[in-house]
Amino acid sequence: MSNQRFKAIASSHTRTEINVEDFGRRSEYFGMNVFNEERMLQYLTKDAYDRVKAAVVSGVKIDRKVADQVAEGMKTWAISMGATHYTHWFQPLTGTTAEKHDAFFDFSPEGRVMEKFGGGQLVQQESDASSFPNGGIRNTFEARGYTAWDPTSPAFLYGTTLCIPTVFVAYTGEALDNKAPLLRALNAMDEAATTVAKFFDKNVSKVYATLGWEQEYFLIDKSLAFSRPDISLAGRTLVGQSAAKGQQLDDHYFGVIPNRVLNFMKDLEKECTKLGIPVKTRHNEVAPNQFELAPIFEETNLAVDHNLLLMDVMEKIADKHFFKVLFHEKPFRGINGSGKHNNWSLSTDTGVNLLSPGSTPMKNLQFLTFFVNTIKAVDNYEELLRSSIASAGNDHRLGANEAPPAILSIFIGEQLNEVLNELEGVTKGKLSPEEKTELKLNVVGKIPEILLDNTDRNRTSPFAFTGNKFEMRGVGSKSNCAKPMMVLNTIVAKQLMAFKKEVDQLVDKKGLKKDEAIFNVLREYIKTSKRIRFEGDGYSEIWENEAKSRGLSNNKNTPKALQVLTSKESLALFKSMNVMSEIEVRVRQEVELEEYILHIQIEGRVFNELAYSYIIPAAVEYQNKLIKNVVGLKEIYGAAHKKMSESQLDIVERISEHIRAIKIKTDAMVDERKKANNMSDINKKAFAYCDNVRPYFDEIRYHCDKLEQLVGDEYWPLTKYRELLFIK
Repeated sequence: MSNQRFKAIASSHTRTEINVEDFGRRSEYFGMNVFNEERMLQYLTKDAYDRVKAAVVSGVKIDRKVADQVAEGMKTWAISMGATHYTHWFQPLTGTTAEKHDAFFDFSPEGRVMEKFGGGQLVQQESDASSFPNGGIRNTFEARGYTAWDPTSPAFLYGTTLCIPTVFVAYTGEALDNKAPLLRALNAMDEAATTVAKFFDKNVSKVYATLGWEQEYFLIDKSLAFSRPDISLAGRTLVGQSAAKGQQLDDHYFGVIPNRVLNFMKDLEKECTKLGIPVKTRHNEVAPNQFELAPIFEETNLAVDHNLLLMDVMEKIADKHFFKVLFHEKPFRGINGSGKHNNWSLSTDTGVNLLSPGSTPMKNLQFLTFFVNTIKAVDNYEELLRSSIASAGNDHRLGANEAPPAILSIFIGEQLNEVLNELEGVTKGKLSPEEKTELKLNVVGKIPEILLDNTDRNRTSPFAFTGNKFEMRGVGSKSNCAKPMMVLNTIVAKQLMAFKKEVDQLVDKKGLKKDEAIFNVLREYIKTSKRIRFEGDGYSEIWENEAKSRGLSNNKNTPKALQVLTSKESLALFKSMNVMSEIEVRVRQEVELEEYILHIQIEGRVFNELAYSYIIPAAVEYQNKLIKNVVGLKEIYGAAHKKMSESQLDIVERISEHIRAIKIKTDAMVDERKKANNMSDINKKAFAYCDNVRPYFDEIRYHCDKLEQLVGDEYWPLTKYRELLFIK
């Protein structure tokens, strides 16, 4: 039975490295497979180029005539690069991407073969929407959906296919993807942040939300990974005794990258460079066989597209190098899981980072304005922001092995806390000349100096300020960044609108000067959002109790976390910001609950297979070996055998106890799964899987892992942690 395991180990030891040559200067071919500005200038007329740029910057609609010109230019370029097909590349609510390829091929009216791709095919395509998650708003016989071109994210060539980033909507107009709500949220952010930025610089006409993600992942030899049914079907190890050595020596973190992995990374970076993904940083992570890749910051919509494309490219390149890349948030128990830290900031079209202090008190007041408003927004909607990172996989990761807890809090550092505490004491109403001078010179004016030395980091903080950006650390490695970025940009945009209104009222009705009004409003925000700021250990039980007393949510599982989506406050928020309608919000809640149910259901089925087809048979086989040994000793030594076989019989009994426990608990888990499956209410069903089915997983695992310690190594059928994590 264990043949598959040992064949996999043997196969992993005979791998021949695929050497990848260093590819020279990236600047020479960065974006060579992207229909970017350089290609547009080459293949489009000036009018078409100007119209596309206007659509990207200002959202100006592209008419059919211009669309035809753009399509012709795209087609000519793509075919010259070897393309044979095109596709609308979109993000359904599966969390991944989807595509349907069509050839540049048609017949003319005269029957001649021709390459065809026009504005109609570029701008809009009809797609079957029935088989994608839709939250029950579409029946199978109402299958029509549409994909529509997103000109803000450039088309790219992937293999021999021209990929056109698009939104995906139902026939009735509701968004059935993650991109459309994100674009709406980014538009709301642009409008709200621009009006506030004009307080400080009248020349600002646009504000971009930027994103820099950090993609963590595990690389496991392909043979080893596929020898495990749980990794193949659930993406993680459902059973497995921890190896004697894990990450406790900290010898993997930032260590020398193994040659085989380095060749994978080189190959990956080469493809990413061609696709315009600005990957920059690579290194070993904390856990064995865990790594990280990070890019340069980009506009958020483009960064999201690039991350989704990256994950697809990673899987293909990993397969080429005989690896399996694991994106699951917690593929191995007892060591660090994988996150996707989302580094978020705001930049103006004048080149200013709004979350970075400047050289003058006024620029620092601008920084404080966006800094404090972000804190206030997170405080107002901390439970909603928590819901945006909820998933079955992330439930295992949050609150364990350096990952942030499920409680949302903000870390800003001791020095910035002192600045906010001083601002909290600002006089209400008009400021005296002395107070103005004190604030501008000795409080606000010293912020750059404070940040220069404030390099300390709190690794357990879910939302931390790190110098010129906020880092959202709870996002799972498998997640689509569009979800947390949609929520974050929506709530900050909402807060900035409220701030602008309050400042204007103080100026117009109270006669305060602009900077006085700003200080007054910020003072109140600092007071009312104080509960969300926390500088300590996010794991401690003391903090959990304190967070509860502060009124902060602690939704430790996905079904609980997702309930806030359909609260009156959440529905009103998304509607008022024109980000999502009530139907679109309810669709997402139902889809995510269904996804959670299916993940737990699949894991339950895999547990059943592991118990009955792998672990119990292996344990029984080894038990029979021991019994045969005892019988042999009895035949040779008679009554004297008892002392010699005492240890063997003890192991036989312990194996029987664990086998019995596994059977009882597995059967009970299956019964609970059947009960849950009969429930029609999606919320009740999700909670049933969470509260009644999932707890059995840990209980079954306990006994399986005990058997792994008892059963002889040559009998154990599942590839062990020491092999999965330490075979390079």
